[in-house]
Amino acid sequence: MQYPEVNILYLNEKDVLKAGVNDVLRCTDCMEELLKLLEKGDYRMGGKDGNSHGCMVSFPDKPAFPNMPANGPDRRFMAMPAYVGGKFDVAGMKWYGSNVGNRKIGLPRSILMVMLNDKTTGAPLSLMSGNLISAYRTAAIPGVGVRHLARKDAKVLGIVGPGVINSIAIETFAALRPTLDTLKIKGRGKASIGRCIAYVKRKCPQFRHIIVCDSLEECVRGSDILSFAISSPTSLQDYPLVRTEWIKKGALFCMPGAGNFEDGLLTGGAKLVVDNLKMYETWSEDYPYPTFQSIPIVGCRFLDLAREGKLQKSRINDLGAILNGQRPGRESKDQIIVYSIGGMPVEDVAWGKELYDYASAHEIGTKLNLWEKPYLF
Repeated sequence: MQYPEVNILYLNEKDVLKAGVNDVLRCTDCMEELLKLLEKGDYRMGGKDGNSHGCMVSFPDKPAFPNMPANGPDRRFMAMPAYVGGKFDVAGMKWYGSNVGNRKIGLPRSILMVMLNDKTTGAPLSLMSGNLISAYRTAAIPGVGVRHLARKDAKVLGIVGPGVINSIAIETFAALRPTLDTLKIKGRGKASIGRCIAYVKRKCPQFRHIIVCDSLEECVRGSDILSFAISSPTSLQDYPLVRTEWIKKGALFCMPGAGNFEDGLLTGGAKLVVDNLKMYETWSEDYPYPTFQSIPIVGCRFLDLAREGKLQKSRINDLGAILNGQRPGRESKDQIIVYSIGGMPVEDVAWGKELYDYASAHEIGTKLNLWEKPYLF
């Protein structure tokens, strides 16, 4: 960039597709590199300790002002800033508004944008459509878990919540485990199940058997890999509960969405893995105990159990530590692994930077001039 002139590369949704946002293996590679950096500490997010998930604007149930939005399912605005070091070496932010009511007018529940900024000057580098960036990185983080923690001979994939995220997760997992040939789906609506099946048939012909399950138990039993990605329930009793007796030996649970397990499994033989332990520790400080009641990500349950003295905190493994060789991965073919995925703005910034670099090199997108010379200096 030439200073003091500042130009921004604008990438709309078609542009990020041209830049390869939907390349699931490339995205998984990117997220693997990121997770290694997180374990080393070469990143910052919001908050005093650099591990805040973000800052959210929510609304009252009964606003005092006539134009103020009222509280509703997923109605919020959120800013998620981050700096990522290593080869990325860039600052940025994901910003979005969300409202379940969007679906009635043909819009996604959340509409996201990603901004990248020069780490030194703070000048904007790029503004890009963020929905696909967020969706593919969300599937790639569990993809890294599948690559390193799932059994090599995994054949059956179970999906709880057949929405966009799990559809992309299916595509990601299939690319990482060509042995997968059976897909089991547990969903609540025929429309979402139908869209998921159509996506799988188009993208993943390796699945010779697709089974729609009537119950969570049916989906869990016999599955080698499972992914939970449902809309956040409003109370702990509504989190899907997995009974230990249903679980196949050697199963890997990828948990980017709400889900719960019997205490005996978590405090006993299961291996517990999280995507960034420091973020869960910050959640435990920022939210009232039990944190799992407020944040339906199972890694919060791990820390609640540690606080209750029911498990040693040292049993919680950071995936980055496994990737960096500091901790062992799968230790036996029969080991059950529960992998918690919280989602972080560093992921959007890292994947966004890869796409920005590609788009810049291949002249994708539209250059927008901020100023040739700042009016105020």
